[in-house]
Amino acid sequence: MTQNSASPTPKPRTRQRTRKSHRAAFIVAAVVILGAAVILALSALEDTVVFFYSPTDVAEKGVSAGQQARVGGLVVEGSVSTQGETTLFSVTDTRHSIDIAYAGILPDLFREGQGIVAEGSFAEGGRFKADRVLAKHDENYMPPEVADAIKASGQWKETGE
Repeated sequence: MTQNSASPTPKPRTRQRTRKSHRAAFIVAAVVILGAAVILALSALEDTVVFFYSPTDVAEKGVSAGQQARVGGLVVEGSVSTQGETTLFSVTDTRHSIDIAYAGILPDLFREGQGIVAEGSFAEGGRFKADRVLAKHDENYMPPEVADAIKASGQWKETGE
Protein backbone atom coordinates (compact mmCIF):
# COMPACT_ATOMS: atom_id res chain seq x y z
CA MET A 1 0.00 0.00 0.00
CA THR A 2 1.34 3.35 -0.92
CA GLN A 3 0.91 6.35 1.22
CA ASN A 4 0.35 9.73 -0.26
CA SER A 5 1.69 12.47 1.88
CA ALA A 6 -0.58 15.38 2.50
CA SER A 7 2.23 17.90 2.39
CA PRO A 8 2.92 19.47 -0.96
CA THR A 9 6.22 18.80 -2.60
CA PRO A 10 8.57 21.79 -2.55
CA LYS A 11 8.90 23.66 -5.81
CA PRO A 12 12.34 23.68 -7.31
CA ARG A 13 14.02 27.09 -7.28
CA THR A 14 13.65 28.86 -10.50
CA ARG A 15 16.67 29.93 -12.43
CA GLN A 16 15.44 33.53 -12.49
CA ARG A 17 15.24 33.79 -8.69
CA THR A 18 18.79 32.48 -8.35
CA ARG A 19 20.12 35.06 -10.81
CA LYS A 20 18.39 37.87 -8.93
CA SER A 21 19.80 36.79 -5.59
CA HIS A 22 23.31 36.48 -7.06
CA ARG A 23 22.99 39.93 -8.63
CA ALA A 24 21.75 41.42 -5.35
CA ALA A 25 24.61 39.80 -3.43
CA PHE A 26 27.11 41.14 -5.97
CA ILE A 27 25.69 44.67 -5.70
CA VAL A 28 25.77 44.59 -1.89
CA ALA A 29 29.37 43.32 -1.92
CA ALA A 30 30.39 46.00 -4.44
CA VAL A 31 28.82 48.76 -2.32
CA VAL A 32 30.55 47.49 0.83
CA ILE A 33 33.93 47.30 -0.93
CA LEU A 34 33.48 50.75 -2.49
CA GLY A 35 32.49 52.21 0.89
CA ALA A 36 35.54 50.69 2.56
CA ALA A 37 37.79 52.07 -0.19
CA VAL A 38 36.34 55.58 0.22
CA ILE A 39 36.81 55.46 4.00
CA LEU A 40 40.43 54.31 3.63
CA ALA A 41 41.17 57.00 1.03
CA LEU A 42 39.67 59.76 3.18
CA SER A 43 41.54 58.66 6.27
CA ALA A 44 44.81 58.59 4.30
CA LEU A 45 44.15 62.07 2.89
CA GLU A 46 43.23 63.47 6.29
CA ASP A 47 46.86 63.31 7.38
CA THR A 48 48.21 64.86 4.18
CA VAL A 49 45.73 67.69 3.57
CA VAL A 50 47.14 71.02 4.73
CA PHE A 51 44.76 73.97 4.83
CA PHE A 52 45.72 77.59 4.14
CA TYR A 53 44.83 80.19 6.76
CA SER A 54 45.17 83.95 6.71
CA PRO A 55 45.90 85.64 10.06
CA THR A 56 42.24 86.77 10.14
CA ASP A 57 41.06 83.16 9.65
CA VAL A 58 43.18 82.09 12.62
CA ALA A 59 41.89 84.95 14.80
CA GLU A 60 38.23 84.44 13.90
CA LYS A 61 37.96 80.66 13.58
CA GLY A 62 40.72 79.51 15.89
CA VAL A 63 42.98 76.52 15.37
CA SER A 64 44.13 73.70 17.61
CA ALA A 65 47.71 73.16 18.76
CA GLY A 66 49.54 70.66 16.57
CA GLN A 67 47.31 71.32 13.55
CA GLN A 68 49.23 71.31 10.27
CA ALA A 69 48.58 74.38 8.12
CA ARG A 70 49.87 77.04 5.78
CA VAL A 71 49.66 80.67 6.84
CA GLY A 72 50.39 83.63 4.65
CA GLY A 73 50.50 87.39 4.44
CA LEU A 74 53.00 90.23 4.67
CA VAL A 75 55.99 90.13 7.02
CA VAL A 76 55.32 92.89 9.58
CA GLU A 77 57.85 95.76 9.48
CA GLY A 78 60.20 95.60 12.50
CA SER A 79 59.07 92.12 13.56
CA VAL A 80 62.04 90.07 12.34
CA SER A 81 64.48 88.95 15.04
CA THR A 82 66.71 85.96 15.70
CA GLN A 83 67.22 83.81 18.78
CA GLY A 84 70.10 81.44 18.11
CA GLU A 85 69.25 79.58 14.90
CA THR A 86 65.55 80.50 15.05
CA THR A 87 64.10 83.47 13.19
CA LEU A 88 61.04 85.05 14.76
CA PHE A 89 58.69 87.27 12.77
CA SER A 90 55.04 88.21 12.40
CA VAL A 91 52.82 87.94 9.35
CA THR A 92 49.76 90.11 8.77
CA ASP A 93 46.88 90.38 6.33
CA THR A 94 46.44 93.99 7.57
CA ARG A 95 43.63 93.01 9.96
CA HIS A 96 45.35 90.46 12.24
CA SER A 97 48.87 89.09 12.77
CA ILE A 98 50.41 85.70 13.54
CA ASP A 99 53.78 85.18 15.26
CA ILE A 100 55.98 82.66 13.44
CA ALA A 101 59.14 80.84 14.51
CA TYR A 102 61.36 79.30 11.83
CA ALA A 103 64.65 77.44 12.24
CA GLY A 104 66.22 77.26 8.83
CA ILE A 105 67.60 79.24 5.94
CA LEU A 106 65.17 81.89 4.76
CA PRO A 107 64.58 82.38 1.02
CA ASP A 108 66.38 85.24 -0.76
CA LEU A 109 63.11 87.11 -1.34
CA PHE A 110 62.25 87.10 2.39
CA ARG A 111 62.19 90.61 3.88
CA GLU A 112 59.95 92.88 5.92
CA GLY A 113 56.89 94.02 4.00
CA GLN A 114 57.16 91.04 1.62
CA GLY A 115 54.48 88.40 1.12
CA ILE A 116 55.26 84.90 2.41
CA VAL A 117 53.58 81.56 2.97
CA ALA A 118 54.80 79.45 5.89
CA GLU A 119 54.08 75.72 6.21
CA GLY A 120 54.15 74.06 9.61
CA SER A 121 51.97 73.63 12.69
CA PHE A 122 50.45 75.68 15.47
CA ALA A 123 52.08 75.48 18.90
CA GLU A 124 50.53 76.17 22.30
CA GLY A 125 49.85 79.87 22.78
CA GLY A 126 49.02 80.49 19.12
CA ARG A 127 52.57 80.78 17.77
CA PHE A 128 53.13 79.10 14.42
CA LYS A 129 56.20 76.85 14.11
CA ALA A 130 57.17 76.88 10.45
CA ASP A 131 58.94 73.95 8.81
CA ARG A 132 59.17 75.76 5.48
CA VAL A 133 58.94 79.41 4.39
CA LEU A 134 58.16 80.44 0.83
CA ALA A 135 58.66 84.07 -0.22
CA LYS A 136 56.07 85.33 -2.64
CA HIS A 137 56.74 88.12 -5.06
CA ASP A 138 53.31 88.88 -6.48
CA GLU A 139 49.61 88.02 -6.30
CA ASN A 140 50.03 85.00 -8.61
CA TYR A 141 51.63 83.20 -5.67
CA MET A 142 49.34 84.45 -2.91
CA PRO A 143 45.80 83.40 -2.03
CA PRO A 144 43.35 85.92 -3.53
CA GLU A 145 41.79 86.88 -0.19
CA VAL A 146 45.17 87.85 1.27
CA ALA A 147 46.18 89.77 -1.87
CA ASP A 148 42.83 91.63 -1.88
CA ALA A 149 43.14 92.57 1.81
CA ILE A 150 46.67 93.87 1.27
CA LYS A 151 45.64 95.86 -1.81
CA ALA A 152 42.65 97.35 0.06
CA SER A 153 44.95 98.52 2.87
CA GLY A 154 47.26 100.29 0.40
CA GLN A 155 50.28 98.18 1.39
CA TRP A 156 50.46 96.21 -1.86
CA LYS A 157 53.82 96.38 -3.63
CA GLU A 158 53.80 95.80 -7.36
CA THR A 159 56.32 93.42 -8.88
CA GLY A 160 59.66 95.11 -9.48
CA GLU A 161 59.38 97.57 -6.59
